[in-house]
Amino acid sequence: MSETRQNEKPILGKVIISGILHCETGLHIGASKENLEIGAIDSPVVRDPITREPYIPGSSLKGKMRSLLEKVLALSPNRNGGTQRNPIWRHECDMKEEAKKCKLCRLFGSTGKSGGGNWPARLIVRDAFLTDNSRENLQEIDTGLLYTEWKWENSLDRVTAAANPRQLERVPRGTEFRFEIVYTVEDLDDLNEDLENIDTALKLLEMDYLGGHGSRGYGQIKLRDLKWQIVTIKNGEIKGSLEKENFKEIINTLKTEDNNV
Repeated sequence: MSETRQNEKPILGKVIISGILHCETGLHIGASKENLEIGAIDSPVVRDPITREPYIPGSSLKGKMRSLLEKVLALSPNRNGGTQRNPIWRHECDMKEEAKKCKLCRLFGSTGKSGGGNWPARLIVRDAFLTDNSRENLQEIDTGLLYTEWKWENSLDRVTAAANPRQLERVPRGTEFRFEIVYTVEDLDDLNEDLENIDTALKLLEMDYLGGHGSRGYGQIKLRDLKWQIVTIKNGEIKGSLEKENFKEIINTLKTEDNNV
């Protein structure tokens, strides 16, 4: 058996955090344009290729949570995730031993360098899709677009005052998406800290913005009907599922009933 396999810990459980993401203002999560068309929107939103409904990619939600938590923890960016021309700096541990102790990388994962080994993320953030009510409401609104609205933006040349208008597509305010986040319980010693950091990231998200153009008022969201569910696992078998009010009750359940996990 390899050293990696020997060091792996069994899964003790899953913590499932679910709820409704409510758009307090218009939301824009952009998609790349395949074609350039006269009169077309300059910046479209990402859509499901089958239903054509707008959705929130899990990568967008996870990336924003990671970015906010990185700033709170005051971790120095040390890895360029972009290109040399367009660098995107973030914190990422080079060694898996460091990642295990890092509050950020332990949750979101890291790619090791120079044989340092990868640390798989404990956090799964799923794509968020429209609720049934939002889908019905958006179908009744005539904006000229399917499920979305046009938003004109205008930039001015600071010297000549020449205008440069452009059209952005965004999801209207009041739209709701159903989201789900799953945390894998591997170590009870890390449990309290990890869930606290997840809770902090979600609260910060409500005070920040999701998607693009946040400084212009886009992307203000509110998380509603939050549910914390614990699925306990022992010897590879699912033993039970309980719904709790908050993450603190999850911690108490796992630590006080350790013999059942």
